[in-house]
Amino acid sequence: MNKRNIIEILVIIGVIVVLAIASWGSPKPLQVATNNQKADKIEVFLFHATQRCPTCIRIGQLAKATLEERFPEQLKSGKIYFREINIDFPENKALAEKFQATGSALFINAIRNGQDNIKEDTMVWQLASGDSVKYKDYLANKLNNILGI
Repeated sequence: MNKRNIIEILVIIGVIVVLAIASWGSPKPLQVATNNQKADKIEVFLFHATQRCPTCIRIGQLAKATLEERFPEQLKSGKIYFREINIDFPENKALAEKFQATGSALFINAIRNGQDNIKEDTMVWQLASGDSVKYKDYLANKLNNILGI
């Protein structure tokens, strides 16, 4: 075995060790719904920092408008719950950790049989800068599917 092969092997071992150490204390992965069972309740959370970009603000505005326009009864009954959460506030730290939110993100938690099924929705970033009707249709369809309606 020549010197170059030894160095390559040592580099590969080093990378494996670094990755193993980095993942040692990693948070538990988000639970994702694995079935089509309808949700008992849906939580929609927009996480953000104190300083926000225009797209982050628009995502929150459109999410709130979608829920108010298309799900007023579910909002009133508590079947759907919406909240914007500033991750910079100490009182929101535990919730941000639960959702593994580290910046601006829209999360949907489909609660089934008391179990959280948390999923980040990244598609809203692509839709927020376009037609608001497409954004609202997308989010409403997603929530209708989760509710089984």
